[in-house]
Amino acid sequence: MMKNEPAHGQTDASPSALMQVDPKETCIVVRDEMQNGGFPEAQTILYNSKKLQEDLHVLGMKIKHHEDNIKFLKSHKNKLDDSILDLQVTLGKYHSSTLPNNENNAHSSNQSEDETMEQILQHEKSAAGILCRLKTNHGTQISHPSFTNDVLGVVATLGKVDDDNLGRLFSDYLGVETMLAIVCKTYEGVKALETYDKEGQINKDFGLHGLSASIGKELDGRFLVFCLENLRPYCGEFVVDDPQRRLDLLKPKLPNGESPPGFIGFAVNMINVEFTNLFFLTGSGYGLRETLFYNLFSRLQVYKTRKDMVLAIPCISDGAISLDGGMMKGTGIFSLGNRNNVDVRFPILSVTSTLPDNYIDTEKQLKEIKWKREKMLEDIKREQALLDAAKQSFERKKEEFVNFLAQSSAYASQMQAGFTPR
Repeated sequence: MMKNEPAHGQTDASPSALMQVDPKETCIVVRDEMQNGGFPEAQTILYNSKKLQEDLHVLGMKIKHHEDNIKFLKSHKNKLDDSILDLQVTLGKYHSSTLPNNENNAHSSNQSEDETMEQILQHEKSAAGILCRLKTNHGTQISHPSFTNDVLGVVATLGKVDDDNLGRLFSDYLGVETMLAIVCKTYEGVKALETYDKEGQINKDFGLHGLSASIGKELDGRFLVFCLENLRPYCGEFVVDDPQRRLDLLKPKLPNGESPPGFIGFAVNMINVEFTNLFFLTGSGYGLRETLFYNLFSRLQVYKTRKDMVLAIPCISDGAISLDGGMMKGTGIFSLGNRNNVDVRFPILSVTSTLPDNYIDTEKQLKEIKWKREKMLEDIKREQALLDAAKQSFERKKEEFVNFLAQSSAYASQMQAGFTPR
């Protein structure tokens, strides 16, 4: 028996392992037999051994060729998927405004900056309401440099959305307390808003408490303040050549590698920020998107429908909302019931009844890329069929080779038993 002879049914399944089988002992006996007059049978064994190994090598190369093709095609398909998602984000804002909003038909008009300010002022005992009233009606009374230079404003006034439905969804997700939160660049602004006496009690003669008393208003309860320099910022890349400096976040993928249907974009990238607030608001050069709005929304995903959102659960890590009112606050945390009608909302970027000039071109580009993706899927399916066929042929040839080794080994043993040295 050969020292390296594999037992039947226990050979390595990889093509390379099978192609490296070297029946040395059989060849030695075969050559001896050829010297003793058994040339025809010995020649046949050597020929068949070489032929089978060459066949396995060819099939192994075919398998590798098809595997490389599939890997290449899938890589290009993933790039097409990302391009499709990027274009859908661009077009998604227009799709969102066309969905019915039965809960709020009485408030279907677009939200303006003045309306947002009026909504904040309705909360007259809140810190945001008092701050806005001081800025609009009593600007001369705000002489503290930290108020004028460090306090940016209220969350609801620092971003705009593309349509009223998104504004309502984001306000519902964040809640009125966050929408009314005050935003400061540094901790100096936070200290200017509220001071304390030696016992740690609030000194109501200074800060926002003192200013509210000067206009006949009393600040009631706690209020949130965001300090940009102390927030953990987004430290990744930005979308190339995007004047809004949207974050280049990794698109969600289902466990099978496909993009979830109905995905529109990330909430943090669907907020429009004033140009002056995009850069250098902190000492490290960060703007509002990668500080405030990234901390508010993180990687909150936006989907067209609740059904799309539920199907995408496996790839949702930081919550999701849908344009028809679905909401997940986090992994496994669902917000059910009727949508809250938060009365403070982001203003609308612009009011227009016409599509932008590049909308048709973008729509055309999206259709073209989707068509290319379908063709790519067909190519992948065809390559997969060829790969499966090559693997089946390889398995059959492998079995034939194993059987040949067993037979030739038995023949070699017989020859050794019957061989008598001269």
